Order: sequence, then C-alpha cells, then structure tokens
Amino acid sequence: MSFLAGVLLGLSLIVAIGAQNIWVLSQSMAGANRLAIALTCMLCDAALIVIGVFAANRLTEVAPFLLPWLTAGGVAMLLYLAWKAGYRAVKSKSGLRTKQVKPQHWYRTVLAALAISLLNPHVYLDTVVLLGSIGAQQSYPAMFAVGACTASVLWFGTLTLFSPKLKSLLSSPLRWRVFDGTIALILTGMAVKLCFV
Repeated sequence: MSFLAGVLLGLSLIVAIGAQNIWVLSQSMAGANRLAIALTCMLCDAALIVIGVFAANRLTEVAPFLLPWLTAGGVAMLLYLAWKAGYRAVKSKSGLRTKQVKPQHWYRTVLAALAISLLNPHVYLDTVVLLGSIGAQQSYPAMFAVGACTASVLWFGTLTLFSPKLKSLLSSPLRWRVFDGTIALILTGMAVKLCFV
C-alpha cells in the first residue's frame, strides 16, 4: 500500500512540474542525449525523495508534536495543487506546447538538466517537503520512497523514450484537460486519505 501511494503521489506531483517536463520533452524531441536527460532527472528526483522521506521520518521521531502540522501542511498543499490542476482541466484551451531546440553535447545537456531540476523551488516543495512529510507517515516509509522513485523512473523514461508520440498526444487540448483532471482527482484523493491517517 505504501509503495502504491508513493507511485501515485510521485507521478501526480512530477507531472505537475511543467517547466521541467516541457524542457525534457523538447530536448528529447530533438534527439538531444535522451539517456543523459532521463538518468539526470531520475537521479535528482530519487536523491531529493529519499532525503525528504527519511529526514521527515527522523524529525517526527525526534519531535512527534510536529506531525499534525506536517499533515495539515501536506493536505493544504495537495488541495492547492489539485485545485490548480482542476482549474486547468476546466478552463484551459491549449495543449502542451514545446519549442524546437538544437541538440548539444551530452555534458551540456546534463548540466542543463541539473539546473532545471535543482534550481526549481517547486521541485523541493514537492519532493523534499510534501513527499517527505507524507512518506514519513506511511506504515513503510522506505517502500513509499521506492514507489515515488519508481514514479520518477516511469515518467522520465516515458517522456524521453516516447517523446514524438507524447508530443502529438498531449498537444490536443481535450487530452491535456483529461490529463489535468486525472491529476486533480489523484491529488484530492491523497489529501482526503491523509486526513484519516
């Protein structure tokens, strides 16, 4: 159960980081070192998820009075992200848009991937703060972390491997709205579940 929760929440949060995904998709469409991009993004996510889950788990052991506050913060953030995704699902009239890029040397691609992964404050909120606080409350925090890392591997592997098909699929406004609607439902479900942990 903890593993599945990690996969579902991990996927729904990773998908919501728009700038990183658009960059990965654009680079992959240009054939720009897909393996380097995928591995860099996966490793960055995995490191932040593990740090978040185990740091929060240790924190709740040392200061258990923080647990209700972490839970409330997690619920609030999940509902906020769900509202944003739901709003886009109802109001948005455009699909995913990417711009054409020129392929570059693999080490430049890795540096760019590190920058877009680690210099984005949203990444830390999602992986370290939110996934960490929720993972610390699971029956098996380690399995939750493995599930969230698996979600990252699945998402970035899919983005880089199937980028041409994904671009045409997600460029449809209707499909993108369904996609956002699904993310909103998953995030809301996780928030409700967290209230009853």
